[in-house]
Amino acid sequence: MPKTIIVSNRLPVKIQKGDQGLEYQTSEGGLATGLGSIYKEGNNVWIGWPGLYVDSKETEQEITTRLQESNMSPVFLSAEEIRDYYEGFSNETLWPTFHYFSNYAIYENELWEAYFRVNLKFCEEVVRLAEPGDTLWIHDYQLLLLPQLIRERLPESSIGFFLHIPFPSYEVFRMLPWRRQLLKGLLGADLIGFHTYDDMRHFLSSVNRIVMLTHTNGQVDVNNRRVLVDAFPMGIDYQNYAATAAAPDTIKKEVRFRTALGEVKVALSIDRLDYSKGIPNRLQAFEMFLERYPEWRGKVSLVMVLVPSRDRVGRYKDLKEDIDERVGRINGQYGRLNWTPVHYFYRSFPLNSLSAFYRIADVALVTPMRDGMNLVAKEYVASKLDQRGVLVLSEMAGASRELLDSLQINPNDINGMVDAIHASLVMSESEQERRMSNMQATIRKYDIHNWVRVFMDRLSFIKEKQDKMSTQQLDEAAVSQILESFTAASRRFVFADYDGTLMPFEDNPLMARPDDDLDQLLQQLSGNKQNELVIVSSRTADTLYKWLGSMPIYLVAEHGIYIRKQDSTFEKIERVDNSWKDEIRPILEDYVGRTPGAFLEEKDYSLVWHYRRVQSGLGELRMRELTSHLKYLASTLNLQVIDGENIVEVKSLEVNKGKAARHLLEELPEADFILCFGNDWTDEDTFRNMPEHAVTIRVGPGPSIAKYRVSNWQEVRRLLKKLNQSTKIVNEAGV
Repeated sequence: MPKTIIVSNRLPVKIQKGDQGLEYQTSEGGLATGLGSIYKEGNNVWIGWPGLYVDSKETEQEITTRLQESNMSPVFLSAEEIRDYYEGFSNETLWPTFHYFSNYAIYENELWEAYFRVNLKFCEEVVRLAEPGDTLWIHDYQLLLLPQLIRERLPESSIGFFLHIPFPSYEVFRMLPWRRQLLKGLLGADLIGFHTYDDMRHFLSSVNRIVMLTHTNGQVDVNNRRVLVDAFPMGIDYQNYAATAAAPDTIKKEVRFRTALGEVKVALSIDRLDYSKGIPNRLQAFEMFLERYPEWRGKVSLVMVLVPSRDRVGRYKDLKEDIDERVGRINGQYGRLNWTPVHYFYRSFPLNSLSAFYRIADVALVTPMRDGMNLVAKEYVASKLDQRGVLVLSEMAGASRELLDSLQINPNDINGMVDAIHASLVMSESEQERRMSNMQATIRKYDIHNWVRVFMDRLSFIKEKQDKMSTQQLDEAAVSQILESFTAASRRFVFADYDGTLMPFEDNPLMARPDDDLDQLLQQLSGNKQNELVIVSSRTADTLYKWLGSMPIYLVAEHGIYIRKQDSTFEKIERVDNSWKDEIRPILEDYVGRTPGAFLEEKDYSLVWHYRRVQSGLGELRMRELTSHLKYLASTLNLQVIDGENIVEVKSLEVNKGKAARHLLEELPEADFILCFGNDWTDEDTFRNMPEHAVTIRVGPGPSIAKYRVSNWQEVRRLLKKLNQSTKIVNEAGV
């Protein structure tokens, strides 16, 4: 039976060496809670590092055996790998870069090589355990290379990836020397998830500019495989936090904390020690608040919980010293015998203690400089059973997109933070309840279980879509079957695009007129009364008529605006408004002026910006700029922007090749054999409108719903020549 394999840097377990040997404690983290419903079921498994260095094979075996009982499979790391892969590249290169602290990042090839080796080690464990039909879900920045490494070994795998930290803008991400490798590693997944739309947008921008792949509605075509990129804001286990807040042990601790603090308002700050959390700015704001509002001295205290993290590393050690100094200065300047401004705890607390802190807090200060989501904000909201309290939240935290009733601040705006603290303390109870009720409704609905379910549903969706768009390479057996069906048919239709399908693309589009070989082939095919030949093109009616008008074939021009029946003149079959051209034409002309070698082609009902003759690199850059510029306008004007073969074409959304093909199929007598060729995504509309029995063939790379694929236009001609020859032989034999 297919299983789900979860892969993350750390396993959801804490292992410590105690007096009695190894001690195992299940993690209470949000990810472990959310995925517990998956990895604990059946033969599912969670792969990851157990979190400690093991120096003997016997201990490794002991840990492996124990963890396998809980559906976990450990990947053991050497001391050097922990130093270079985990503490080095992951936390000294990727972490600061992705959190916009690129000036803190270390770029060392040794660390990169260790990162690659450990990702490969994880890959080997996945390959060892994976079986056909399994679903793989990979987590976070320590394993960015893993999706593609697995794809190379297990090409049919269903792979999801979720990044739990922010993805930086292109201008920041491009500073990484290994940017291409990291993006290609991620693109090995079928579904790539982020907390926010901004992260998703930054990723797609980097993919577009660095590996030159465009996207349509978050879908990227990678080596004939469609990859979906989407936003999935991670939730918490709402019911668990609400239940913990109501538990007797929590209430006892709340009473004890409240007694110790006295009759003061409480502002709460809970963070892991990290420069991305904005702790110095928060302390500066609280200090300024006490200075600006002296009436609150003795009436409000900041309870600050700081969970130790990497405090032996220089930058973190300096941060800790800075925080210690600030706390000491505030308490020294403003403290009294019966009042301490800042209660500072440098340690971790169990969940029920944290819940008690949440319960007593009148204000929660969650003000990171950057954060992927920040679950503390959601935990605070879930724990406020009386709906009293105010959340002050950084707009740089992913949670700010959902918790819209928080007081949102810029973490660099100290004055703004001071104002928010004051506004929180004087806010009416009814306003607090209204805001808290709205936020609770949001996070109750979109909890961790919903997050898991939605992600897995989207992974299933994209795999099903890939299956529908998977095409088989046209081999000799398929050719033989097509030849047999073609010759046996009494009435045959052949639909074909022109550029890139029957003729190669030319730098000058006017030079792509039919050569003698194609002219002769089309004459012979159309000369057979059993054949109906249809050329479905984006070319103008005048061009198609000039090149092909002497033959008894059907011509479809400008994506289906015009149709010419055999030996007839072109008729317009679509009524299309052309007024949009006045708004779009100046934009395209501007890009022609800025791009040496580019030119503008105006058709009756579309505009085409050509960049085939533009310097390599510049054309692609301008194309991406232009496409991005046009997409918003296109949605408001009901237009379609086509990123074609060295062109950007703009046309009405109402017009496509598929509608024209369907129009002809409805008008013409029914055929017992239909063959259809196309080379780009505009031809997918034609394929989509073909009957089930039609033989559809994609020319060149790219995902397609076509049944078969050939590599280029030469293979199309070879097949057509075989079809022509086979019917010629049959006719001569009188069969």
